[in-house]
Amino acid sequence: MNAPLPLARVEHPQPDVDSLRGRVVLITGASGGLGRACALACARTGATVVLAGRKVRPLEVLYDEIEALGAPTPAIYPINLEGATPDDYASLADAVRIQCGRLDAIVHAAVLFDGLRPVEQVKPADWLRIQQVGLNAPFLLTQACLPLLRERTDSAVVFVLDDAERFGKAYWGGYGTAKAGLAAFASILHEETETGTVRVHALLPSPMRTALRRMAYFGEDALQRELPDRAGAAAAFLTSPAASALRGRTLDLRPGT
Repeated sequence: MNAPLPLARVEHPQPDVDSLRGRVVLITGASGGLGRACALACARTGATVVLAGRKVRPLEVLYDEIEALGAPTPAIYPINLEGATPDDYASLADAVRIQCGRLDAIVHAAVLFDGLRPVEQVKPADWLRIQQVGLNAPFLLTQACLPLLRERTDSAVVFVLDDAERFGKAYWGGYGTAKAGLAAFASILHEETETGTVRVHALLPSPMRTALRRMAYFGEDALQRELPDRAGAAAAFLTSPAASALRGRTLDLRPGT
């Protein structure tokens, strides 16, 4: 069994000004809490961001927000990860090549979580949807984009993980299984690419004030949790050449670890 990527900590992980200038970063789940924060952090430091997500209107709002920053013009690519096929991911990679001319990084920020429940109460269709978004989509998109990433002298794939002490317990069902599989996939991909130009990283955020968190912990005071901005900046940092020393590592943002 592949061990998870070892943990690492960095003081104030965020990209330097203009450190992503000229780079193209593809972000899934771009209109969600973490995806949006990552897109803004990448754009502020000069990247052209490709905003991939299911709902067009939130992507358009984010597009306008990025343009208002004076950042490079982003690209929007609507895609429903629940039903996307291998051909759909190949088409996405082709569109990035045609529209942007290159791809320097992918941040897998998309996730699907539908609440806590015992395994016997999970509908099979829901289980499959969660695996499709949380595990199959990162594999299919990464595989489709690897030829583009290998054309760069430095590129990165960033996987967003979750705390195994939490998702490995009762009632986390399909989401916990998908995150465990994603951690294993990140480790496997790192071993297969560690001598090449494609860097593999994982990100372990601290508890954030997001819709997913509210669904899992609806009784807690959300104001006690930080906004996704710090995790978004950390994800953007991992896409930059400055993060090369963290190749094959999980950047741990949890407090007190």
